[in-house]
Amino acid sequence: MTKQTDTTENGLERHISQYLIEENKYLLRENKVYDNVSCLDKELVFQFLETTQPKAVAKLKTFHKDLYEQKIIKRLNDQIQTKGVIEVLRKGITDGFTDTKLNLFYDKPVSVYNADANALYQANLFSVMRQVYFSPKDKKSLDMMIFINGIPVISFELKNELTKQNVQHAIEQYKYDRNPNEELFRLGRLMVNFAVDTEEIWMCTQLKKEKSYFLPFNKGYNNGAGNPPKDGIKTDYLWKEILTKNSLTNIAQNFCQLITEEKEYLDENGKIKIKKEKKLIFPRYHQLFAVRNLLADAQEKGSGQKYLIQHSAGSGKSNSISWLAHQVVGLHDKSGKENIFDTVIVVTDRRVLDAQIRNNIKQFQQVNGLVEAITEGSKQLMEALEEGKKIIITTIQKFPHIVEEIGELPGTNFAIIIDEAHSSLSGQMARKLNETLSKLNFNHATQFELDEDLEEITSMVDVEDAEETITGEDLIRALVKSRKLLPNASYFAFTATPKNKTLELFGVPFEEGGKTKFRAFHLYSMKQAIEEGFIMDVLQNYTTYQSYYALLKKIEDDPEYDKLRAQKKLKAYVESHEHAIKKKAILIIEHFMENVIRKKRMGGFAKAMLVTSTRANAVKYKKIFDSYLNKINSPYKAIVAFSGEIDEQTEAKLNGFSSSSIPTEFEKNEYRFLLVADKFQTGFDQPLLHTMYVDKKLGGVNAVQTLSRLNRSHPLKKDTFVLDFANSVDDIEKAFKPYFESTFLGEATDPNKLFDLQDALDNHQVYTKEQIIEFSEKILASVPIDQLHAMLDSSSAIFKKDLSEEQQIDFRAKVKTYVRLYIFLSQIVEFENPYLERLYIFLNHLQNKLGGDTPNDLGKGILDNIDMDSYRLQLQGTTEIALGKGKDLKPIPTDMRGGINQAETDRLSNILQSFNDRYGTQFEDADKVRQMAENIASNVAKNQELITSIKHSDDQNARITSDKVVSEELLKHVTTNFDLYKLYSDNKEFKEDFSAMMFGMVKEIFNKGLKNLN
Repeated sequence: MTKQTDTTENGLERHISQYLIEENKYLLRENKVYDNVSCLDKELVFQFLETTQPKAVAKLKTFHKDLYEQKIIKRLNDQIQTKGVIEVLRKGITDGFTDTKLNLFYDKPVSVYNADANALYQANLFSVMRQVYFSPKDKKSLDMMIFINGIPVISFELKNELTKQNVQHAIEQYKYDRNPNEELFRLGRLMVNFAVDTEEIWMCTQLKKEKSYFLPFNKGYNNGAGNPPKDGIKTDYLWKEILTKNSLTNIAQNFCQLITEEKEYLDENGKIKIKKEKKLIFPRYHQLFAVRNLLADAQEKGSGQKYLIQHSAGSGKSNSISWLAHQVVGLHDKSGKENIFDTVIVVTDRRVLDAQIRNNIKQFQQVNGLVEAITEGSKQLMEALEEGKKIIITTIQKFPHIVEEIGELPGTNFAIIIDEAHSSLSGQMARKLNETLSKLNFNHATQFELDEDLEEITSMVDVEDAEETITGEDLIRALVKSRKLLPNASYFAFTATPKNKTLELFGVPFEEGGKTKFRAFHLYSMKQAIEEGFIMDVLQNYTTYQSYYALLKKIEDDPEYDKLRAQKKLKAYVESHEHAIKKKAILIIEHFMENVIRKKRMGGFAKAMLVTSTRANAVKYKKIFDSYLNKINSPYKAIVAFSGEIDEQTEAKLNGFSSSSIPTEFEKNEYRFLLVADKFQTGFDQPLLHTMYVDKKLGGVNAVQTLSRLNRSHPLKKDTFVLDFANSVDDIEKAFKPYFESTFLGEATDPNKLFDLQDALDNHQVYTKEQIIEFSEKILASVPIDQLHAMLDSSSAIFKKDLSEEQQIDFRAKVKTYVRLYIFLSQIVEFENPYLERLYIFLNHLQNKLGGDTPNDLGKGILDNIDMDSYRLQLQGTTEIALGKGKDLKPIPTDMRGGINQAETDRLSNILQSFNDRYGTQFEDADKVRQMAENIASNVAKNQELITSIKHSDDQNARITSDKVVSEELLKHVTTNFDLYKLYSDNKEFKEDFSAMMFGMVKEIFNKGLKNLN
């Protein structure tokens, strides 16, 4: 009878070990040679030592005599228990009795020409052992173990689906059948424990019974979890790629690390304390693959390259950046003789990254003092370079100084690693950076380019309701462009949500469908991060509310206004109206108390964020939140976050503590609501954030970054919830789709558009070619400024005199497009025609002389003439937004034409009718805000007691009197308007709204009376 294929887990075990022996040149060891007390293959330990270090061994034998092996084993185990196996392998041990150093592992030399070092590396003994009885207490066995020079480094539990067991069974075996107190499983004894079947691989670096945290070690498939189908076993990359001698050596020497993390926590007295925790890190597959590929490409191509790494939140970017930084610094060319980069600069706003990189380098490098954080600017940078600092860490704010210095050091090669999309820039910060840059020594053309990009950034951040949040990515791109991608620097840009310009500048070009498209150099998608459980799917429970409202005209006249502008102003007025804000605030608080707190989401520790559209609205929400939470005796409080000052209010005044304390204060249990206006919407990591309330129009990258504040995983977080007052499900789906899987730029910006624009502008005959050449020559020769003004005034006069209004608008729009397009394309295309550069210099100055201020606001004054009639919120529904692959991003716009947008005006009554038709619905009595109040307001306003109170008391006491009089007045109307009286008596919310509105109206009547008397 022929022997059948072994389809059990023994068969998989045999298959893997056989490959390791035959292909990877491992030694096969019998399980009987394993000493489960010392946790070593002692025979191989001493074979390695005697072969590679005979003099040291002879010295130890002479001193310790018969106790030689016993003493070495004890010293080795003591050091592994103290420092962990990784450090012992890297740095060896020293025998204290004889001061003798013993190496336990030889690293692979960077140069193949170093024969001695290469011979020692080849002498390392990699071995595999099957069915290892790991405990002296019982006969339990591990399926497989790998050793380096007799020291165990990896354990395996293998499962074969053909026997109806899979990787989850292997994970359960580790969790429930492997005692973490066994010496072999103590933290730091092994590099990693692998659970493996033929479909997936999972790993864990510290066994803690049911709390053991297993991470996927899979390649990913279709930008999601799992592994791609193939001929053979899907997981064979583990033994074919990862466990080769070279690969495992690389992981042990450059990736694995036993670190001590300092974590802040609040004790029972609310004081911040620090606790230290040891943690063993083994790279996830995508981190290992990305870093290795970046290093291989940089070694192949040298400096002067650019790389875009699109890694989602939850990808472990901090570790990836740390590993890349320390390995790039030691990267040699293929000969192994020359370093490719002299210095690595890491640009980040993550405070933890500075300490993290320092700690990593300490573990990996034998030399201290290689890392320097730049806080003072260019002088400190030069000192750091002179002192031989190899890794320089700086912030986005300090980076402009460093860019300037790099340009002055042509003989030095830099690797610039940018953690760029982590935090948003406020308008104030963008302006400060602009001021800093203006003082730096850029040439004229460079400075113009930079000014244009930064002007765009500054203007965008000034719009509070902008769909695009300005991030460090925009600034870095502007700076990189300003230096024309320095040939002595390579750029490694990490981001989760690349914008179209970033893709075109840093991305990898490829041809598809006859177009040049751009993609990231490496991708770890949002889809994969969600499917692998590293981040939450924030679109799982997405609830939208629709606002309905009606407005009324409060003046006799019927003036005309610009319809479009008026509609926008009316919408903003309604959503920012005190009454609307109050309705939404109460709904938010009650929803949070009912659906989050009472249902003990996240064990009762869940927090919420409210995203507001303006700083003024954030202030209104804060006051209403404080009032209502106090009114219902809630133990919880709200924090508000916004930049600058609004109506003499700052976040520090409203919160009672400094702005810098907001993240720490929000950690406290009592603070459950964070109310934000363009702050903490990017880069803010608070794993307890469970629910988000959105009262702001979101779009594009801004929508993704804002909603992603909820996606941080936490052991207690099983779901997330979004309640949105401002966006539809379709809006959010459209925003997320491009970033869910891979992000591509659909096509390159067309350089021909620049020539088309040049022709169109030349044809307007506002200038001559001779003028363009003369102007650019003068500006490059630094002539007095009055000569430049004279030339520009000449063209400006022709523009105003000879062009019609429509032609002027068209010309002005084309000038702006040309300037912006040239700045961008000149970084990518080498234009041989110098006229394009000269025209750019001229037009960049001329555009400031062409006028074109914003047209008259024909919607101005409309808000003075209308008032709120009704307002109600209606639940639209809760949806799980399922995402597929999105469309490619579009390139930057190159639209050729400007035009006149004639304002369409209409009477106020018609505009209000149109607005109410669009946003109104059938209102219940409880929604009527103004109309019912007007019917009795005049009677209340005549009450003498109330008039006296308004005259001589503060608002608080006058309001108390007003509420009493309103109640008495309504009682008089009980027979004629019973429904209104019943609603007032039974509905607390209506009573509060009605009384507040009545008080406001009575004061208005009273004030008008005083004016008329005067």
